Amino acid sequence: MGDTLPQVPFGPHRISRLVIGGNPLRGNSHFSDELSQEMRDYYTTENVLAAWFEAERCGVTAMQSRGDQIVMDWVDRYRDCGGTMGWIVQTASERKGGDIADNIREIARHRPIAIYHHGTRTDRLWKEGKVESIRDLLKLVRDLGLRAGLCSHMPEVLAYAEEHAWEADFYMAAAYNLSRVNRESYLVAGGKQQKEVYDAADRERMAAFVRQTPRQCIFFKILAARRNCATQETVREAFAWAFDYIKPIDVVDVGVFQKHANEIALDAGYVRELADRIGATRWRAAASVGRPA
Repeated sequence: MGDTLPQVPFGPHRISRLVIGGNPLRGNSHFSDELSQEMRDYYTTENVLAAWFEAERCGVTAMQSRGDQIVMDWVDRYRDCGGTMGWIVQTASERKGGDIADNIREIARHRPIAIYHHGTRTDRLWKEGKVESIRDLLKLVRDLGLRAGLCSHMPEVLAYAEEHAWEADFYMAAAYNLSRVNRESYLVAGGKQQKEVYDAADRERMAAFVRQTPRQCIFFKILAARRNCATQETVREAFAWAFDYIKPIDVVDVGVFQKHANEIALDAGYVRELADRIGATRWRAAASVGRPA
């Protein structure tokens, strides 16, 4: 294990305030078909495992990815090789027949620490007036002894769950509202990049929700799927912005592409520098009045 990173409780576990995301591992760049193909070509099983062990070396203690068969096989191999990071898992909405409950039961057999409901599917059910159907799935996750999470790109969806006392242990909160336009996720859409909108105003709206909810949040898409990565300074600025606004119990989730640079080490360096410093004054002041500043 390399240098440690700041950590927070996550139910009975402790996780680093940087979680390594999984979209690039499955060739989902959220940027272009060309970059997605480059990611698919690079992320062989060997390179996926190398990335996860590099994350451990950099002090990361949790990873996030989707619960499909390819990833479950990678996780089994990683564990067989001595991997120790906790696994936070997204349900796989492309599953044949759409049986998410069966997918959850299958994921649970691979020893995750948490399962959350896929955000794009959450948003679609919201728009169709069927979002209440998710509650039984969250209950199933908790009945299996795991932390249950709800993911959305739309702060109003998470606010609804909050107002109606859903039994979600944590929220996966996207910095950008990709559901401004109707879309399907990458694998559901057959491996083709869908139209996505990255509006800076959306990140302020979701950050406002993350600050006010007492529930723990995993804040993702802070780099806008590489759109905030023109230079390492812009990457650092995105991390600084995130840690200035999220709560001290919250973490960031960032996908990495290791082909051209050791992004894991770079990101871990920013979190090590910023997570315990940025926002400290804001939250100390908030404590005196019982709410975020």
